[in-house]
Amino acid sequence: MIRAQELTKYFKVHRRQPGFANAMKSLVHRKYDTVKAVDGVSFTIERGERVGFLGPNGAGKTTTLKVLSGLLHPTSGSVEVAGHVPFKREPQLLGKITLVMGQKSQLIWDLPPAETYAMNRAVFDVDQADFDKRLGELTELLELGDLVDKPARQLSLGERMKCELAAALLHGPTTLFLDEPTIGLDVAMQVAIRDFVRSYNQRHEATVLLTSHYMDDVVALCPRIIVIDQGKLIHDGDLRALIKTMDPDKRVSFTLVESISDDELAKLGTLLSKEAQRITLKVADREIGTVVGHLLGTLKAADLAIEDPPLEDVLRQMFGRAKAPPP
Repeated sequence: MIRAQELTKYFKVHRRQPGFANAMKSLVHRKYDTVKAVDGVSFTIERGERVGFLGPNGAGKTTTLKVLSGLLHPTSGSVEVAGHVPFKREPQLLGKITLVMGQKSQLIWDLPPAETYAMNRAVFDVDQADFDKRLGELTELLELGDLVDKPARQLSLGERMKCELAAALLHGPTTLFLDEPTIGLDVAMQVAIRDFVRSYNQRHEATVLLTSHYMDDVVALCPRIIVIDQGKLIHDGDLRALIKTMDPDKRVSFTLVESISDDELAKLGTLLSKEAQRITLKVADREIGTVVGHLLGTLKAADLAIEDPPLEDVLRQMFGRAKAPPP
């Protein structure tokens, strides 16, 4: 469904020193730096996959999505989406894809979303019966209710985001490029958006490529992740396998009725946090059974939880390695 082979996108950026004299010089003689936004990235995504596309700010995620959706031409390499070359902007492709950007809006500010929906129906030449059916399905899945009849400026951020998703999906795309779709939303709305994306994926066997700085989005939706840093691909594979490879130790959190010294805790694992009686230890995977048995039996621990390391910590390690100078 999606294939990128040695995808490269470079930008020329004008650079000048501050000051009036330098501003005058730049009018007749400009100096440019070449910024390698995407540098030789290759991957393939099959139909129906949900893939997280991760990296720090400036890593090249949004640039890649814009190339995949046809908004930018690649500097070199090849890209194919649903059998088409995106930057050719063929109508057959545009009817199969959508790009949702959490920081951009397609809703008309002073008009209700229903007006935007009607305009999109005309743009994509969607049959009225198909349009009504899809709008009904999206209204149910997103719980839009009467939101579609209120001016966009009167909607909250979460309500607008739900209406944005509906507008982006009314033409029935089977490939979704989602760039920070939950940015700025509260926890409840983030969960609602995740549930919707999962449901849409399952109902339509839609391919989803998701970027997000909220790792809960990625963990909940994406069994596979692609990680880029400084424009280069540094990981492509199973999310759980990555966590286990980068940090195989578990996080054991529990509450104790009686106090315990740090020296005693050090015998069980590495102390990560201790707030009142709530304690979190880093414990080697092979020691989990022994440590949990001691906590529950001898120390009478309550509210015990065993978890994998947070994805944020794993990615921080990866980015640190990517930036480390060669030995």
